[in-house]
Amino acid sequence: MIGSRISRRYAKALLSLGQEDGQYAEYGRNLEEFSRFCSANEEFLRVISNRLFSVEERKKVLEAVLEKSTFTVVVKNFLRLLLEKDRIGVVETITSYYSRFTDEISGITRADIITAKPLKTDAQERLEKALTDLTSKEVRMEIMEDESLIGGVIVKIGDLVLDGSVKAQLEGLKESLKRGEYS
Repeated sequence: MIGSRISRRYAKALLSLGQEDGQYAEYGRNLEEFSRFCSANEEFLRVISNRLFSVEERKKVLEAVLEKSTFTVVVKNFLRLLLEKDRIGVVETITSYYSRFTDEISGITRADIITAKPLKTDAQERLEKALTDLTSKEVRMEIMEDESLIGGVIVKIGDLVLDGSVKAQLEGLKESLKRGEYS
């Protein structure tokens, strides 16, 4: 929880700088690229976030990567700061928050979609259109699978949860039968 709050603060700080100079979208692309690099090179992230190595040694490793990047000066300095403050290990979480914040600024709503099985392309498109109509905003969907649902779909948009899963319907039926409601 604390790490999450700190990650949000770092993301908001960078976003604030980006809004001031109008480059928040570019900063987001840079962070995304760095996060993808860290995911693809787990050993790199382990080294630069490991306190067994001195800060100077970790800075040298980070600098070797930053020199070859086309990141903005602000993002390079931000990544250096994360390393100095021992927060570079949560760069992916910071990136995720940053992305969510930039979506909010851009009028994009995120929807977490949970299904029992993969959705076909046409079903995804219909769901996206329905959610766009419901929210009056562009919707960015993240689809996850959960076999325990049996069937149907659960949609989470912010605090709104639309549970159309077979599992939820069976639970509702079970509760109705317990209360003696038949219809």
